[in-house]
Amino acid sequence: MTDTGDNSLTVRDNRTGKEYQIPITDGAIKAAELGQIKVADDAPGLSTYDPGFTNTASCRSSVTYIDGEKGILEYRGYPIEQLAEKSSFLEVAYLLIHGALPTKEQYDTWVHEITHHTFLHENVKTFMQGFRYDAHPMGMLMASVGALSTFYPESNNIADADNRHMQIVRMIAKMPTLGAWAFRHAQGKPYVYPDNELSYTENFLAMLFKMSEPKFDADPRLVKALDVLFILHADHEQNCSTNAVRSVGSSQVDPYSSVAAGIGALYGPLHGGANEAVLRMLRRIGSKENIPSFIEGVKNGNEKLMGFGHRVYKNYDPRAKIIKKACDDVFEVTGVNPLLEIAQELEKIALEDEYFVKRKLYPNVDFYSGLIYEAFQFPPEMFTVLFAIGRTPGWLAQWLELVQDKDQKIARPKQIYTGDRTLDFVPASERWAGSAGITPGIS
Repeated sequence: MTDTGDNSLTVRDNRTGKEYQIPITDGAIKAAELGQIKVADDAPGLSTYDPGFTNTASCRSSVTYIDGEKGILEYRGYPIEQLAEKSSFLEVAYLLIHGALPTKEQYDTWVHEITHHTFLHENVKTFMQGFRYDAHPMGMLMASVGALSTFYPESNNIADADNRHMQIVRMIAKMPTLGAWAFRHAQGKPYVYPDNELSYTENFLAMLFKMSEPKFDADPRLVKALDVLFILHADHEQNCSTNAVRSVGSSQVDPYSSVAAGIGALYGPLHGGANEAVLRMLRRIGSKENIPSFIEGVKNGNEKLMGFGHRVYKNYDPRAKIIKKACDDVFEVTGVNPLLEIAQELEKIALEDEYFVKRKLYPNVDFYSGLIYEAFQFPPEMFTVLFAIGRTPGWLAQWLELVQDKDQKIARPKQIYTGDRTLDFVPASERWAGSAGITPGIS
């Protein structure tokens, strides 16, 4: 037993009577330390069982800080409230990737780089046109991001810092183009090429909605609201899709393939599709008068309250407060979504009702975001694409941190085997004897 002082965990194995002292660093113990705890020298060491990694840290990271109990979210130490109010998406993207806010010169160079890499190779257009007319935009986005690795084969040289930077710029720049083309494809409309005279978010809106007008002119309130939504989605610690990016990236594959894995994880209804579920719930409620009976159904287990509660937050999701405020600016332009009244009344009741307060069920980022997306006239299947565009800088910041972290190894979780052991194999001719014309010994 090694003496590690007060900053340690003393573990007694009641199977053997032995005690172990395990060092505590940054509020955590190394899982490998548990491997020394065993009943015999030739027996396997102790391991932890943690489905979904609910209490297992897979990395050290300086990208995003979350305090779920207090409702705090910070990117590189900056509160999300300040970034949403005073910054822009591309400045936040720079902050996440580089770890510090840019100087004026750095920011101008960054914006220039991204603006001039928004165009896609014409073969990407041909690739996307090959999808069925009813292909889901997220499926198209996932496939086309993965396909970019074949257009930039040098991207697998992840040890080269300049090369990494180029792929990061390309991906942040091209993601809105891919997302917009997936949107146009579903509508049977011609793809719109990027306009380098427009800002990042203005350009995205132009590629989405431009028709025959010479110049697309987006309302600045809508541009700001969408920019804020991108900022709010830019990173969120080790969630399912970020874990997927890191897990796949641990094989040292190119960043396009890693981000494609993240998009695949985000595609799932338990991750990126929650805001669509909120809209379905609000439509099913139908009117304010039906809310009390719906709330009663939730308490009785017959209904599910979507958009409330979070795996991490046990307080009001700070992003939800910002989105709620952004709703006012958007609806000023588009008109108020009739579902807003139902949402606001539902939130009011839930925040006052002891049943929900006791369970710390507060609105999360998905509760109001679907209402804004719908006001933009996005179909529900586009919601996750918007999420993916905003999350791209965060995925890339996490990937960049991973490939430079000397502690990281290729992801290979342990398992607890529960199947049969040491069975004797019986040849098919014997197993099938007597079945439908099978004669023993003949095969």
